[in-house]
Amino acid sequence: MTAHEDFEPARNKVMPSAAVFDAVSGQPAFQAKPVPVKAGIGLRPPHFPRVLREHPSIPWLEVHSENFFCAGGEMPRLLEAVRCNYPLSLHGVGLSLGRADGPDREHLGKLQQLIQRFAPALVSEHLCWGAIGERHLNDLLPLPYTEEALDFLVTHVQAAQEFIGRQLLIENVSSYLSYRHSTIPEWEFITVLAQRSGCGILLDVNNIYVNSVNHGFDAHTYLHAIPPQAVGEIHLAGFTRKENLPVELLIDSHSRPVADEVWSLYRETLARLGPVPTLIEWDQDIPELEVLLAEAAKAQGFLHAQHAIAA
Repeated sequence: MTAHEDFEPARNKVMPSAAVFDAVSGQPAFQAKPVPVKAGIGLRPPHFPRVLREHPSIPWLEVHSENFFCAGGEMPRLLEAVRCNYPLSLHGVGLSLGRADGPDREHLGKLQQLIQRFAPALVSEHLCWGAIGERHLNDLLPLPYTEEALDFLVTHVQAAQEFIGRQLLIENVSSYLSYRHSTIPEWEFITVLAQRSGCGILLDVNNIYVNSVNHGFDAHTYLHAIPPQAVGEIHLAGFTRKENLPVELLIDSHSRPVADEVWSLYRETLARLGPVPTLIEWDQDIPELEVLLAEAAKAQGFLHAQHAIAA
């Protein structure tokens, strides 16, 4: 199997449904603000009040799609206020594209309604599985990297994109086990998935580093196999190192600042890909907003330096 460089740039794909239409006039009531090539943050519930009250200078925001699947209530109302002031990205954690029985149509329907209501600039999901039938696991589980898995995942991603009317960015996940039956390197699997399905790649640099330690591969090999034009977004987060184990194990905990090793890999990523919209994720032990903004400012410094080099 070989990966080719024949991608339409993921970060430049503008989808026709990126607007909310007025139900009476049929005219666009809200046009999506494009995500700038800058560093944003994942917006979590503790920070909604302050963001809405103070309108801090944040280039763009990302939220977890499933938190807003309810048609009414406080959270969707707050998100409507947020999207009026900030470019918005929807990041899903529950679609389970790798499930053997295909994407859940009810889930896709709720995501489609969310897209129509909030007109996000980007929509993303994970390269994983976490459900089968009516059984759901609270985890993003890795797939065996085989030709068979690749074939059905391509079909599932294409079906999901057709259903929602948008391109998906697919994120590489962190993992703590591997399958004996895997025959394709992870980096080649996600590259060919993007090539064949038309999806883009959400490149999680922290997950590359975590997996390189957990599974013993070279993170630089992974990075240099990814086609730059396929990457529409980058994620950065902090990991936890498990102690007192016979082997080194890193957990993608999203509970602390980005590690020095990941910042180093991020600089290398930008040198290879060029500037890409970058997000700071923090989902456990959520700190004050200033901590997230400081992490985003650090990423912005690396983006600015890469912009200067490109110019």
